[in-house]
Amino acid sequence: MPPVSRPACLVTGILSDYRREPFRLLAAAEDVEVITWRDRGEPVEGLTVRAVGQLGAARLVASGRYRAVICGLGGRLALPGAYLAARTRRIPFVLWASIWAHPRTLSHALSYLPTIHLYRSADAVVTYGRHVSAYVARYRNAGNLFEAPQAAEVEVFAKAVPAEARAATRSSLGVPEAGLLVLFVGRLVREKGLEVLLEAWELARLRAGAVLAVAGDGPLAQLTRRRGARALGFVPRSELPSLYAAADVLVLPSIRTATFAEPWGLVANEAMLQRTPVIATDAVGAVLGGLVQDGRNGLVVGAGDPAALAAALRRLAASPDLRERLGRAAREDAARFTPEAWVEGVRQALAVVGAGRR
Repeated sequence: MPPVSRPACLVTGILSDYRREPFRLLAAAEDVEVITWRDRGEPVEGLTVRAVGQLGAARLVASGRYRAVICGLGGRLALPGAYLAARTRRIPFVLWASIWAHPRTLSHALSYLPTIHLYRSADAVVTYGRHVSAYVARYRNAGNLFEAPQAAEVEVFAKAVPAEARAATRSSLGVPEAGLLVLFVGRLVREKGLEVLLEAWELARLRAGAVLAVAGDGPLAQLTRRRGARALGFVPRSELPSLYAAADVLVLPSIRTATFAEPWGLVANEAMLQRTPVIATDAVGAVLGGLVQDGRNGLVVGAGDPAALAAALRRLAASPDLRERLGRAAREDAARFTPEAWVEGVRQALAVVGAGRR
């Protein structure tokens, strides 16, 4: 087994804001460097990030520098290249799996069998949650399957928002004191279910004072404005906690398409940490993975069903007590999905393949 003094590496496309803290904690616990092949993001203290492109990622894995490789399901060259390099170097290969249904396009059909091979032959697999684990288990008999749950930074998104700030946000959006603020946060694209939400909003016919606010950018931005929603555009991460706190409900209406099945939907974690209940569809990973639970901390409706979504909106609009009860449970449940829990799942995988730091 390679000496444990060498670092391990994690190969991924980008270092996004919501990965910064989990990756930093993993680096501190297991001496892991991050190799990005698309975007290195902002510097993170204590985290070594190498931005090298897809072929460069494979070359780094093959260099002999690392004791193990953790690789996400992305990169037409980076993923197979990292796997082959790990096999050549005879170091453990840990697959970080995110999908619970393979895309259904011709190009993705070509990648189906190679992906199944990775599920079966990786030394260990770490997944986004139980829904991805169940999918991978259909193809894998080798065990070594671990969950690293999708996590928001609790100390950031659970931070108390002053009542004055919440009131100011609602006022800026034209929501009266007793009005209902429904929030969507995400890319303004078809697969996120925005068109379904806009239709449901019209069907719901909520009483005066109800406002639908849409935060995000994308090709459906003009449609949002035409359908009577408050288009907020891109909202910086630092401003999201106040927006979640101001909202009465977050809607995550994602649908499945030929190229997309919502892996998780981290905005659910973020909103729930502010005691904001979530309405999500059964095509959302946060539902299938066990975070959003119908009747406990939110409501779950069928994907692509505007009438069902409209009924859920009317139900929450009519019952402040229900919103309060769901919101309390939402905060409690989301608080367990932490960066530390994600790190623990990855550490278990490294340990079982003999590449743990301790």
